[in-house]
Amino acid sequence: MSRIIAEFTLIPIGTNSTSLSQYVAVALKSLKENGIPFRITPMSTIIEGDNLDDIFTAIKKAHEAIINAGVKRIVISINIDDRLDKPQRKPEDKIKAVESKLN
Repeated sequence: MSRIIAEFTLIPIGTNSTSLSQYVAVALKSLKENGIPFRITPMSTIIEGDNLDDIFTAIKKAHEAIINAGVKRIVISINIDDRLDKPQRKPEDKIKAVESKLN
């Protein structure tokens, strides 16, 4: 059961480069090592969970990984969709619902 779908972005501030992909990779490796399933998009990461503790624990792991990579300031953006009437839904279900209405 995964009733909560969350999107988050961790933005390292004050790095030596305009490219942030190395920090994104560090954060995603942390999620992978902790068995947290995720999907990446060009602008954020999508995770699923049964409760808010699962969601915030996942984001905390990614955040800590970036701190351990030497970043001193991080901006965090989080969007959470907690839909109680459809506990079995997946992120792709949301996409299919919109696409079906486009036709």
